[in-house]
Amino acid sequence: MTGYTKPKAVVLLSGGLDSTTVLAETAARGYQLYALTVAYGQRHAAEIAAAKRVARAFAVVEHRIAQASLDAFGGSALTDAALAVPEDGSTRTTIPITYVPARNTVLLALALAWAEVVGATDLFIGANAVDYSGYPDCRPPFLAAFEHLANVATKAGVEGARYRVHAPLLYLSKAEIIRRGVALGVDYGLTVSCYQADAEGRACGRCDSCRLRAAGFAAAGVPDPTHYQTG
Repeated sequence: MTGYTKPKAVVLLSGGLDSTTVLAETAARGYQLYALTVAYGQRHAAEIAAAKRVARAFAVVEHRIAQASLDAFGGSALTDAALAVPEDGSTRTTIPITYVPARNTVLLALALAWAEVVGATDLFIGANAVDYSGYPDCRPPFLAAFEHLANVATKAGVEGARYRVHAPLLYLSKAEIIRRGVALGVDYGLTVSCYQADAEGRACGRCDSCRLRAAGFAAAGVPDPTHYQTG
């Protein structure tokens, strides 16, 4: 269409499997991609490096890395080195120690701030309410509440813009996510999902995130390209 300009979207990109699939999905929907990665004080920098690789692979319009020092508060095994990452794979009925207090609230707030600056009204996040670890900020009520906040807490919102928070993976299993990503041409070998990857980005193979990822590839019938630690 002559004169058509693609809408802009800010996509939260951690460098993991889910967020990379969301980036591919957003591109498939015809958006201009503004990828936002947040260094929030997580245990390792491997996922930041992975996010850079993914952003290059998708030729995003711009990739920003923002700082949010959630490790200053701790309270999570992902931001406090004194807390061990669970490796027992047991079924839990409580929110696990890998939950980072208010992380998705902070990440979406940063995405919203950048979206208002670049003129985007669509925010994309890889939240999942099926194969997830029980995090409260991955649930539909949280996403709906943040969308409402975005529309009442911004200059653009009160002047008539309509912000939308998209979570295209919300009701998909890990296997379904992987199949969707493969169909979209995602190279999952670029991604890092492990909670305690080493300096080279190799996965431990023992944490909850590694277990979910490995089970997803097995269920999807897709070869697992994850780089694992040896020994």
